[in-house]
Parts: sequence; structure tokens; C-alpha cells
Amino acid sequence: MSLSRYSRQSSLREIGVEGQKKLSASKVAVVGLGALGSVSAELLARAGIGHLKLIDRDFLELNNLQRQVMYDEEDLKLNLPKAVAALAKLKKINSEISIQAEVADLNGSTIEELLGDAHLIIDGTDNFETRFLINDFSLFKKIPWVYGGAVGVEGMTYVVLPGERPCLRCVFREMPRPEEVQTCDLMGILAPVSHIVASLQVMEAMKFLAGKKEAVDKKLRTINLWTRESRGISVEDLRNNPCEGCAKQDYPYLRTQQGTKAVSLCGRNAVQIVNYSHDKLDFKQLFEKLHGVMKVEYNQYLLKCEWGDFEMTVFPNGRAIIKGTEDLGQAKSIYAKYVGA
Repeated sequence: MSLSRYSRQSSLREIGVEGQKKLSASKVAVVGLGALGSVSAELLARAGIGHLKLIDRDFLELNNLQRQVMYDEEDLKLNLPKAVAALAKLKKINSEISIQAEVADLNGSTIEELLGDAHLIIDGTDNFETRFLINDFSLFKKIPWVYGGAVGVEGMTYVVLPGERPCLRCVFREMPRPEEVQTCDLMGILAPVSHIVASLQVMEAMKFLAGKKEAVDKKLRTINLWTRESRGISVEDLRNNPCEGCAKQDYPYLRTQQGTKAVSLCGRNAVQIVNYSHDKLDFKQLFEKLHGVMKVEYNQYLLKCEWGDFEMTVFPNGRAIIKGTEDLGQAKSIYAKYVGA
């Protein structure tokens, strides 16, 4: 570790040289590399976090460039998954740290492999299903994580320290129904909001990793950037009425799923298909199968095809995102027809 690289940071009494050494020995997983995750990952890399794991299931789209500062138009032209594009950028920013990219869906079958060695998890996701999964894994493995959300002109953060304070299930109790959740696809979002929320997430992560746990924010923090109003909401009373995870070590979101799962991606007119039993796909063979029936192109990371009102992006492990429908049955039929059961 080159201390001169981080001299402006390690000279702070809040961090110090010893704190910087602890940051350099830390392993952080960033789940989701969109507006929140891309900012978080860059700040963590510049801060000298020694080991970064970048996890994202998605690929780049034009509307990402408005707020996801890690990426540019060249990444878009190359049809790169977000994790791959982020890896390339961060290696140019800090070649001294270890960075790993995983183009993967975080679920009950993959979470141990993807997050099991992390010292801390940063939430850059866009859905509560994945957040509740991370929360259960956090409680089970005693790994801290930093929740973050941003939509419109508002954002929210909260730090979960398993066994020491209420978890996300304690705070929200039940996972919100899709129709209750506001998303940036439906409500829009201003880029500065996601940047502020990600910065708050990274600040709390750095406190913990530098050995300053006593300074970690205990409150659920909200901010409206348009009105510049912010609040810190105490959740300590929730310790008197803990969720089933905290009270009884019940972790329903960790239960491994089998077979094929279809999930509507809220606000995107798209469905994600995950086939847990699928072997690695041969893109060349799939290209030859689909070529002539529809427009198809592929690289080592994904295969993309278009026909009529539909667009399908397929990843090597068989996972696919089908745009043009929110009907789960129709999406499964499309997948079975063109990719296979």
C-alpha cells in the first residue's frame, strides 16, 4: 500500500494511518452497479479499500448515462455488462487494489459464493426482494451492510450491524408489494440525489472498516435534496419488538430456489428469467440457432436479440432479461422457445 496515495485521507484524525491500513485490508462487496453502486464503488476504490467485489446482473442502457457516472457511450456501444465496464474503469483509477467483477444474479443459490467472504456489503440494488435477501444473509453470517435508496429527489440510508441494532426487516417488517414501491423508472431521479446517498453509504462503511464503529450512524437517515431537508429517525425502540430474523434466526429469503424463476422488473416493461439448472450457454451455437429468425449479436459477456416488439439479453449462465412484456407466462414461453427449458 502506498501511503502517499492516501495522504490527504490518512492525515485526518478520524482515519489516521492505522485506519488507512484497516481500509486496505478490507473486503467490500457492492451489490448493484447502477446510480448508487457505481458511485459507491468508485469512492471505495479511490479510498483504498483493498478488495472490491462488484456484483450486477444487468447490462448498460442509454438512460443509465444520466446518473451512472462510471460509464460512457463507448461502454454502451460495446454492449458491456455494468460489472465488466465498472471493473475496467476502476482498474484505471486504482491499480493497487484487488477488484473482481461478477455478472450474476444475487439469489438464494448464489449469495454464499458472492458475499460469503465480505467484511461489509454496500446496497446498490433497486428492489426490496434483493435487499431482504441481503438482510437475511447479513444476520446469518454477521456481516454488516449499508442500505441505500434513491428516487425522485429523495434518498434514504441505514446501517445494519447484526446483533447490535434493528435490521431492515425490523424497520420495514414486510417486503413492500410491487405496486407500493416507487422506482426511478416510474418516478424519475436526479443524479445528485443518488450521488449524495452513495456518499453517505460509503462514509458509514469507511467508519466501520477503519475501526471507528462507535461513530457509525445509528439512525435511519432521509434527505430531500430539492428542499434540502434531512432527518435522522431513531429506530432503537424496534429492539423491543424484533423481527423473526433477529429474534428466532428465521431467514426465509435465504431458502434456495430451484428450477426457473420469472420476475417482473418494475417500470421497465421487462421480465428477468433465472434458470437455476442451466449449464453455461454456447453463444455461438445459440447465435446460429437464432440468426435469420431475428437480429442477433453477441460478445463474451452476453447475447442480445431483437424481433418485433421484443428484445432479449441472455447471459452465459442462462439468465435472461426479456423486454417488451410484463407477463411472466409469456416471458417464460419466449425463453423456452428460443433458449430452452
